[in-house]
Amino acid sequence: MSLLDGFLVRAALAGVGVAISAAPLGCFIVWRRMAFFGDATAHAAILGVALALASGLPVFVGVLLMAMAMALFVGWRDAAQSADAALAVAAYSALAAGLVAVSFLEGVRIDIEAFLFGDILAVSRGDLAVIWGGTALVISLIVWRWDAFLSSTLNEDLALAAGIDARREQLLLTLALAVVVAVAIKVVGALLISALLIIPASAARPLASTPERMAQAAAGVGALSALLGLWAAWIFDTPAGPSIVCAAAFFFVGCSVLSRKSS
Repeated sequence: MSLLDGFLVRAALAGVGVAISAAPLGCFIVWRRMAFFGDATAHAAILGVALALASGLPVFVGVLLMAMAMALFVGWRDAAQSADAALAVAAYSALAAGLVAVSFLEGVRIDIEAFLFGDILAVSRGDLAVIWGGTALVISLIVWRWDAFLSSTLNEDLALAAGIDARREQLLLTLALAVVVAVAIKVVGALLISALLIIPASAARPLASTPERMAQAAAGVGALSALLGLWAAWIFDTPAGPSIVCAAAFFFVGCSVLSRKSS
């Protein structure tokens, strides 16, 4: 019997893996003031699930393709449309279309709640490989393109002057987000993925003096939230995915209080 035979161990590894990739990426979403951006991409995951089941593709592949399509749509939206309007239309349309598409599937048993709210306790060894493979890819991309991502996020004009294509960097960020959504849907579900992106990053923001420290602190808060949420779900018999988000919210409140006391 190996360590990975325990479902709680697999769940903990899955939660930590998703958190340490989602939280640093969430920092860029917070800095860009595009909190709704994660919602739009995550909601498209449900449509990806339906298309994957209808075509016989693995769910991960369907979710990844649809999340990438949504990310590209949002990234290359009509400049005449505001970001909020484009994101709202994309998010709600994708979620509604996904739920309608799922209802047309015949002969396929699907637990829609597991995809909406996650089913981290059912994570398999194969799921762990996908999650940590995606995490390694996203973290490697963030480390490799950190300076370019940061420059294009904080000031596009300065980035252009430095020879950085801000549009290209945004495209890479959106594709990284699509990977995170694809690997996270089994852990916290489509409706809660954006919470795992935004809340740890927001919790780390008042306590960090540099962008690098904020990203590191966000990853730490996300990992602790995953572990604390799982512990709470086990002790109090509550849904694991929402419990993880509640734990992240607890850290956010605690960090906000500490920040106010120190100021």
